[in-house]
Amino acid sequence: MSALSVPPRIAQIAPDGNLTPRQVRHLMIEMVSRRVKPGAGSSADFLRRRTAMNPWPDLRPILADIPWALVGGVATRAYMAERATKNMDIIVHERDEGMAVKKLQQAGYSLVSRLAIPGWLLRATDGTELDVIFGRQRWLKEALANPKPDPAGYPVVGLPYLVMLKMEAQRPQDWADVSRMLGWASDADLDEVRAVIKKYSPEDLEDIESLIFIGKKEQENPPEM
Repeated sequence: MSALSVPPRIAQIAPDGNLTPRQVRHLMIEMVSRRVKPGAGSSADFLRRRTAMNPWPDLRPILADIPWALVGGVATRAYMAERATKNMDIIVHERDEGMAVKKLQQAGYSLVSRLAIPGWLLRATDGTELDVIFGRQRWLKEALANPKPDPAGYPVVGLPYLVMLKMEAQRPQDWADVSRMLGWASDADLDEVRAVIKKYSPEDLEDIESLIFIGKKEQENPPEM
């Protein structure tokens, strides 16, 4: 297979074409910002819904003695319209790794494989896949101490922390989730996001403002023809 030629726009940023995850995000945000249009998306009524229609295991009785919270696609239903996702992701502190896995195994979950990041993929007896992520972020303790309940009552990391986790990811879906969550967040919630990002990840503040802008555009009424 012949080597890919580096497009001019990417070559301006990385001549060898090897973009960092943050550079990829900057580029994607720039492209979307140029094309975003008012009302380009689902109806406002749909986007305001906060539902728990997709059934997921209730881990609260199993992990009652361990601080944990939902992250990933399931967690976003606390902050935007529920979307489909193939597995359930939770985060615990790395010091609770052994206890969390032990309790889940005792409840019938089986170990499947290590994750690409610190953590394990487990599977319930009904086939549900559960990613248990072991975190060590500076903000993790305060995030796990103040979870937000989702529509099913499950604990979810607060919006600022979920945003930081998704900003670290390299999938466009994660950045799309951030934009939609921020676009429908209240002014007070946005101020909290900005404050937490400024404290823990100030280099991402510019991207946050761009994603807020894109998310807000989704709410606007499209121009009349």
